[in-house]
Amino acid sequence: MQAADSTRRRWLVLAVIALAQLMVVLDLTVMNLALPSAQTALGFSSTDRQWVVTAYALSFGGLLLFFGRLADLIGRKTTFLTGLIGFAAASAVGGAAVDFPMLVSARACQGVFGALLAPSALSLLATTFREPKERARAFGVYGAVAAAGGGLGLLVGGALTSYLSWRWCMYINVAVAAVAVVGGALLVDRQQRVSGGRLDLPGVCLVSSGMFALVYGFANAASHGWSTPSTVGFLAAGAVLLLAFALWQFRAAQPLLPPRLVLDRNRAGAYLTVLVLGAGTFGVFLFLVYFMQSTLGYSPIRSGIALLPMVVVSGIIATLGNTRLLPRFGPKPMVIAGLLLDSAGMVWLTRIGVHSGYAGALLGPILVTGAGMGLVFGVIAATGTYGVEPRDAGVASASINTGQQLGGSIGTALLNTIAAGAAGGYLVAHVHGRPTPQLLQAAAVHSYTTVFWWCAAIFAAGAILCGALLRRGPLTGPAPLPAGQATPTVQPTGRPVRR
Repeated sequence: MQAADSTRRRWLVLAVIALAQLMVVLDLTVMNLALPSAQTALGFSSTDRQWVVTAYALSFGGLLLFFGRLADLIGRKTTFLTGLIGFAAASAVGGAAVDFPMLVSARACQGVFGALLAPSALSLLATTFREPKERARAFGVYGAVAAAGGGLGLLVGGALTSYLSWRWCMYINVAVAAVAVVGGALLVDRQQRVSGGRLDLPGVCLVSSGMFALVYGFANAASHGWSTPSTVGFLAAGAVLLLAFALWQFRAAQPLLPPRLVLDRNRAGAYLTVLVLGAGTFGVFLFLVYFMQSTLGYSPIRSGIALLPMVVVSGIIATLGNTRLLPRFGPKPMVIAGLLLDSAGMVWLTRIGVHSGYAGALLGPILVTGAGMGLVFGVIAATGTYGVEPRDAGVASASINTGQQLGGSIGTALLNTIAAGAAGGYLVAHVHGRPTPQLLQAAAVHSYTTVFWWCAAIFAAGAILCGALLRRGPLTGPAPLPAGQATPTVQPTGRPVRR
């Protein structure tokens, strides 16, 4: 009876973690559809609109590794609940915003607490489920949420904006967080802190400032171009700071990101995979939504519903992949197959035209791409935290989220620039006098197909690079230790000690 109660409790914990993760993933896309309405209501410019997205990305990306390690040091339940409460409070302020500064400040605070919440949730999952079959099912559910969340965010954002108000894209987080806070407080066991651990302050300063500079540099490139001094300066500064951080980690007594985490081929492959997926997935959602709304005339809610097959397929494949395929084949063939499916879906999307229909031109690629995402998302979460001791679970989880955030920032800048150049080049080659609406539509579709070709190349290159890095066969090595169990180490004298 006690074992059954313990098992039931773990699955309830999974439900709480999945709900919290869904809230964070939804927020990455749910505000995109609400921005035009928010701009009209608050009266800010189109130039300022980018900051509603950038403010979140800067604070989220810059603080992930720091808060991941903080979760290890002060306890993951504490940081999980703090992240939930803070995220809900920031969302409430954002929903009630009366002007642009208030909205941007709330979005920045959302990013701060999201950076505290996301690695805490994944590290709780990694330390709660240790039996292989249970762990596979749990990460399958987590992968389904991660894979489907982006598309679901577009659906939820479209519905809330169309039928209620853009403000409900923020308020909905308060209701979700309230349920997760109650569940987390009652169900999640208190997590043991890392005994004697200290925070690597030089590492925190280097990685946080480096990530901030990189994310800002890519955001600036998307809005002002790659050749502007601010873009070049921030990207160069970010690269130098992150290089200094990497070198420092080999010298630090208690490094923020222990080299043992990233020197494992499977974990390194997982972190690289999530970066590639973050960069390419941006093109799937943003430019596909552009095409449906600008060219096909879909409403926000209709475009969200059009992506629902991708959400369903990716969720099913993620669950089946983690429970049936990962234990048997390991991550290598699944990552390769998933990224190649995503690449094939992008190539298929290059056939769209101004008069394309949904069933004939979009449904097939959407299903193929959803299957590819489902294969990859749960696998990288499970692989990136496999064999990690509880003392490193938070920072290992944060590394996955950092890769996704950095990949998304790169994708935003690169693909926006490519789209703008492709549309401009098409108009120069075809315009004779004043461009007609039909010509402008054709130029827009040409820019979308160009982006899809680039996304296909990104996914294909990722399949080669990540596949080469990942080891063959099922995941092997020491199973994750139970949370709170001491890790034996050996002093130079040869006597075992407990940490």
